[in-house]
Amino acid sequence: MRGPGRIGRGALGDPAGDRIERGAAAPRTTWDTVLVWFMRVTALLWLAKGVHAWATILDLVPGPRSFEAEPVGRQAVIVYLAVIDLTAAVGLWLTSAWGGVIWLLAATSALTLATLTPQLLPTPLPVVIVQASIVAVYFVLSWFAARESR
Repeated sequence: MRGPGRIGRGALGDPAGDRIERGAAAPRTTWDTVLVWFMRVTALLWLAKGVHAWATILDLVPGPRSFEAEPVGRQAVIVYLAVIDLTAAVGLWLTSAWGGVIWLLAATSALTLATLTPQLLPTPLPVVIVQASIVAVYFVLSWFAARESR
């Protein structure tokens, strides 16, 4: 047993009262764990989406026209999505706050472009519905995780 005034003894007699290291992390909540897994699965989907965009740029995806023959507006949209989708995938995989923000920007950009300018980003309706559903599920899971952590 340590005597009074020795290192490691707190003011109230707690032997670990002045230690700097952190204690064991609290276990994650149920909804927080679900949200993390959802973000990781979504990250894999957006990684595939970004790789597909780069394959389109490199003309690895068979299509009626090469990337260079596409209109400039469509080229810009494809390049934008190729960059932002991969960035969002990395951020989602890391489950960082910036990843969620970049992913929401990428998802809402794609949904907006597919809805308002289908000539620039022709997207089948089922794909638009699935992407919108993924965004909605993300908001619901985030809300449940935030409520549970209070």
